[in-house]
Amino acid sequence: MKNNDWKERLNIVYSTNPDYSYESENGDNEVVELPREKQPLKVMLDKRNRKGKTVTLVAGFSLSSDSLDELGRLLKTRCGVGGSAKDGEIIIQGDFRDRVVELLHKEGFTKARKI
Repeated sequence: MKNNDWKERLNIVYSTNPDYSYESENGDNEVVELPREKQPLKVMLDKRNRKGKTVTLVAGFSLSSDSLDELGRLLKTRCGVGGSAKDGEIIIQGDFRDRVVELLHKEGFTKARKI
């Protein structure tokens, strides 16, 4: 039997073709992981939309979500603060740009630079 779940077909209005099969876009977009030494990372200070609080933002990752979470956990514990890792970015609470760049170089991300 065909999968006939209407939630997967929200953007399709109607098809009169009886052989038409609905194409579903699953969220399984695989990220192509570059070698660590070839990833151009940007380490910057950010205050936007954070109620005046300062965070260190590391952007430019092309890692899987598991690898990104693991690296985020390492950076948070080494800096001794909180933060998060999502959408290809790592957020560290506070101004730790120098320390984060140093830790990323030790982990093999040689193209990490401070902005």
